Amino acid sequence: MSLQLYAHPFSSYCQKVLVALYENDTPFTYRLLGLDDPQAGEELAALWPLKRFPVLVDGPETVIESSIIIEHLALSHPGPSPLLPAGAKAALAVRMMDRFFDNYVMTPMQKIVFDHIREPQDRDPHGVADARAMLDAAYQWLDARLAGREWACGDDFGMADCAAAPSLFYADWVHEIDVAFPNTRAYRARLLTRPSFARAVDEGRPYRHFFPPGAPDRD
Repeated sequence: MSLQLYAHPFSSYCQKVLVALYENDTPFTYRLLGLDDPQAGEELAALWPLKRFPVLVDGPETVIESSIIIEHLALSHPGPSPLLPAGAKAALAVRMMDRFFDNYVMTPMQKIVFDHIREPQDRDPHGVADARAMLDAAYQWLDARLAGREWACGDDFGMADCAAAPSLFYADWVHEIDVAFPNTRAYRARLLTRPSFARAVDEGRPYRHFFPPGAPDRD
């Protein structure tokens, strides 16, 4: 039975997993969630009642959460591009950076995005200000971390970069990376030219008009 991924191409966490799949040309069936295929949504709800995505189905196994899905792929469907190093210490560094991008870039970015969905009287300007401050702090820390590095953990593209690509992509849309952080800006640019992420970005282009704050005319 082939892998089945329940996902949407404009979702940041779905793009994270898609990059991992595309890096290794891993074959899978794309169960695209949306109005055009209500059955896919029904299947997702039956598999995972919280209805969060992406969700990967691998035979009898249902795998949730983007980082766990990537680790599952590395264990059960390894390809020519290992996304986690074999050594435990090196793998721990990749996992740490993966959590950094999810918690300190993706999360505040989504805070800003979701605030645009609220009715004006329900918006949270203090929370948005905190999210913007978090992003600035994350950009600054990352800028120092990336000095002399091509990818998040050195010379090899890995799971942390799968997380970094969509998080920095969308974060820069809602809170632009300042020119004071050239390493962070250059890293985001490198991610956009990575074929696996460029493919994911292109697949999401038809949905840009749904971006609540409004998608900029770039990237």
